[in-house]
This record gives sequence, structure tokens and C-alpha cells, in this order.
Amino acid sequence: MNNLSTTVQRGKEREKDITEQDKQDEDEEKPRCEWDFSLSTVVSSRITSGAVSDALGVIEFDPSNTVIATGGIARKIRIYCLKSLFPESSQGERNTTLLLDHSNVCSNCICTPAKLGSLRWKPGSGGKVIGSGDYDGVVMEYDLEKGVSVFERDEHGGRRVWSVDYTHWDPVVGASGSDDGTVQMWDPRCGGDGGRCVAVTQPSAARSPVCSVEFNPFGGPLVTVGCADRKAYGYDVRRMVEPTVVFDGHKKAVTYVKFLDSTTVISAGTDGCLKLWNVNDSSSAVRTYRGHVNHRSFVGLSVWRHGGLLGSGSEDNQVFVYDRRWGKPTWVHGNEPGCDGGFVNSVCWRQVEEDNCTLVAGGSNGTLQVFMGRRKACYEEE
Repeated sequence: MNNLSTTVQRGKEREKDITEQDKQDEDEEKPRCEWDFSLSTVVSSRITSGAVSDALGVIEFDPSNTVIATGGIARKIRIYCLKSLFPESSQGERNTTLLLDHSNVCSNCICTPAKLGSLRWKPGSGGKVIGSGDYDGVVMEYDLEKGVSVFERDEHGGRRVWSVDYTHWDPVVGASGSDDGTVQMWDPRCGGDGGRCVAVTQPSAARSPVCSVEFNPFGGPLVTVGCADRKAYGYDVRRMVEPTVVFDGHKKAVTYVKFLDSTTVISAGTDGCLKLWNVNDSSSAVRTYRGHVNHRSFVGLSVWRHGGLLGSGSEDNQVFVYDRRWGKPTWVHGNEPGCDGGFVNSVCWRQVEEDNCTLVAGGSNGTLQVFMGRRKACYEEE
């Protein structure tokens, strides 16, 4: 009887979701893609060596937007200069995809003691220091020029660190979110050896894992937290006792929360949805985005703030681009020959304000894909 009741309840929830999405579709105009996207470059170890690299779980552009860092279960931080990934880009458009090998274009590689769940460039370091969170529950910072760690924190009890971020003011304060169900903040001004913990927050009473932490890159005291309890939270860093805002709308774990602008955030969940929220009115999501497949894994989320575009991976090994104005994808890149199986589990936009955009995606098979976008001529004058 209990199983029957549960089945009926789930059926009602699905019907409600479908009804809400149908209403949103009716209210929206048909999405249009104002960009021409193309696959510029594919980087894979299989091209020359036949080996298969490990999953690329995280991709990050440096503050100058000219260098890319990747990490994953291979226990390596790989650094790439963007110009090495498409060296002919300044000489006109190409009609073919450039095929490269990791060993030929990786400019720097640092071995790490554990698998990586997160990477984040440290502000104010001139692109010389990058922070990481790993599967052993340790937060570390690496000096890329020297190739050594310069900072280490081990306060999550050995539980995986899924997310690391830094504030965008001086002095820089860091935060990490972990499987132990906590967000921890540290201040370099306090204590020795890089600082000490100044706040510990447990968003979920059930101590559900914390999957995402991000400070407001536009300034202000808000830090967002995505949690496996199906909710996202916003905290005032000056008082981390309780959240100032709660985003409650996902049916499964919230894996990412990203700021689109100073008052708008995008959340991603393993219910296969992205949701847009206003931080000043979290009573309901402004818009829900559906199309990609996401039931159990981290598939990546990135926002191009200047262009209002959202990038997502998918468990069917595709890359999805959404325009913030419409709930359906405006562009989808299908499977590449030889890249069948696996899924796209990391994406990152280059944050440059221009009529050209760059989206980098990493796969569970270790393949790195670089997509170039150009605004269509018919929209340039709007």
C-alpha cells in the first residue's frame, strides 16, 4: 500500500511539473539562436597515443581569460594557453576542426595528491596561484610558476570538497563546501600559515552534502550555496548563522549556483533543470530551463554574463546552450565521432564582452572541446 501511495504521489508531481512547463512554454515566444556556434578544437590523448584520459570534472579561465586550467580524477592540474588551442583563429575562419593532443598543447602540469572536485583562480595573484578542493577533503593552493603547493587546509574530516571560491575584495577570503555538509570560510588575516577558519555553516539539518559555493562576483556580501537537500541558499558573509534567502524549487540535489548578475542567480540540479532566481524575491523561480539530461552526475554549469547565455553539459554526451530569455535550448552540440559513451561533465565560458564568445567543455572520457560563437549579422545592429 505504501508503494502504491508513493507511486501515485510521484505521478502527481510529474504531472505538476509537466503542467508548469507547458504553461511556461505557452507564455514564451519561440527561442531563437542569435549566435553561430562551431566546434573549433578537440583535445584528446587518444589522437596520438591511444590512451584515454580521465574525466575532466572542472574547467576554469584565469582572470585574464587567456589561460585555462582543468582538473579531475587524473590527479593533475593542466594549464593551457588559449591561443595554443586555436592558433589560426586570428588568420580568419576555419571550416575544419583542429585535432590536438593534450601532451602537445598543455603548457604546465601539476600532480596533485588526490582527485580534484574544484578549481578556482585566486584573485589578486596575477594568475599565479590556483586553489583546489579534492576528494580527500583537503583545500590546497598551488604556485603555478614553482609547481608546488603553498597553502593547505584539512578541516572537512576527509570528506570530498566539491567547491572552492574566493571573495572579490581585498583581503581575499576563501570558502569551501564538502560532503560533510558544511561550508567553511577562512581569512588570511587571522592566524598563521595562510589564515584560519572564521565561519562554519551547515545549511541542511540532515547534514546533506554541499555541492556548490560562490561569492557574488559583482560585490556585496552574498554567498550562495547549493545543497543535496534540493535547495540553494544565500548567506550574508557578515553573519553566517542562517540564510538570508532560500531557493526552493528543485526536485533533486542542487549541484551548482552561479551569479548571472548582481541580483540574479542560476541553479542546476540533478532533476535535469536549470532555474533562474531573483535574490530579492525567491518565492518562485523566474524561469526553468529544460533539455539537457542530468539525473545523477555533475554535468557542469557556466554563465556568460555579458551575453546572457548559459552553458550546460549532459549525461547524453552533448553540450547545451540556453539564452536566459527562453526555457528551451537555443543550441545543442551532439556527439562527436569517436566520442560515444560517457558524458559532458564540465563547461566554462570565457568572460569577454564582445560579439564573439568561447565555450570550453570537458568530458568523462578526458576530451576537451573548444566552441567558438559569433553573433549573427541580423542581430548585430539591434
